[in-house]
Amino acid sequence: MKKNLKTEFSTRQYMLSQDFEIYYYSDRIVPTVEAHTHDYYEFYLFIEGNIIMYIDGKKFVPTPGTMVVIPPYLAHYARLVDSDVPYRRFVFWVTEDFIDNLGGQSQDYRYLTDKAKNSGTFFINKFTEIEFNTIQGKVFSLIDEINSNRFGKDAKIMLYVSDLILSINRNVYESQNPNIVNADSDSLYESIIQYIETHIDEDLSLELLSDYFHVSKFHIAHVFTETNGLSIHKYITKKRLDMCRDAILSGQDISLVAETYGFSDYSVFYRAFVKEYGTNPKKYRDNIVRNMGLPTT
Repeated sequence: MKKNLKTEFSTRQYMLSQDFEIYYYSDRIVPTVEAHTHDYYEFYLFIEGNIIMYIDGKKFVPTPGTMVVIPPYLAHYARLVDSDVPYRRFVFWVTEDFIDNLGGQSQDYRYLTDKAKNSGTFFINKFTEIEFNTIQGKVFSLIDEINSNRFGKDAKIMLYVSDLILSINRNVYESQNPNIVNADSDSLYESIIQYIETHIDEDLSLELLSDYFHVSKFHIAHVFTETNGLSIHKYITKKRLDMCRDAILSGQDISLVAETYGFSDYSVFYRAFVKEYGTNPKKYRDNIVRNMGLPTT
């Protein structure tokens, strides 16, 4: 029996869990939910639809890739304008106690929740397309694990949810503090990693990297392999495949994914995808993405 990762919308506005709850919704009709508050944080990630959000007496129209962090006891609600396209979003509820527990490991987990709480209002961030596709992939992986019955499920869920929170915090922090991020990238390896992350859809040949960092191709290849354990070519290919997978999970046209994320030849992408994931992109999309309630092509 296939798993369906989409959740049927409920007007319930309280948590059943003591830690966190996460949902993927896709609706054309949404029951009216009046202004309400929670005693926990809500991370709202908008995928698509025609809605108006009302938070703390303010209203705005979210665009795809928008994230809103709503702190406890802040009134909010949404209204569906029309149903021309499905209203798709992720809703992530997380308690203060759970964030505090993660914060005991690293204060970095608290970055966004503290930012929203200390400001006394909600926080909005607009992710880039690549960033948001990556986040969607992480969310679907977490929901898939929650719905599984596999060995190590609880431990895997903790890994996924902590990674999701930290990844979101890192993306926002680095977008708001570009000078600090650049200053911290002292080593050649860290600089190369950062360059790859931000130029994944461009030429990343050794020749180009050598010219950009003013060091020899041999030195770049040696430093990268010694530090990472993978050749730089294998690392870039894997990173591009991960982003292609996330784009497929987010519903993008498979025929456009390869070029978007840096594969100049579709046949090269196709072979690499099959080698990495054990099936071709079309079957991957049909067998997995459709089970999440996303449209298929």
